[in-house]
Amino acid sequence: MPVARVVVDVMLKPEILDPQGQAVQRALPRLGFDGISDVRQGKRFELEVDGPVDDAALARIHELAESFLANTVIENFIVKVEDASGAEEPVSSAAGAEK
Repeated sequence: MPVARVVVDVMLKPEILDPQGQAVQRALPRLGFDGISDVRQGKRFELEVDGPVDDAALARIHELAESFLANTVIENFIVKVEDASGAEEPVSSAAGAEK
């Protein structure tokens, strides 16, 4: 049975303070990396799905992301299907999330 990969990227909403991203941003010039004006840290979940990734499977994954993987009060998420070459195609996002 073919296995598909679905990726869920979770990021803090833009208006939420990101202390970990700020710490990385402050460290970059000391490490010789100049010209980076902002850093935001997030989470990436890779889900191996048995069978086809149809609308029903995507709806279940969206529900999983909304109820378990992301805290939608402070985080946005994007669900993407990865093809055999590793390219990702966004298929859905939480309200207010950027695509």
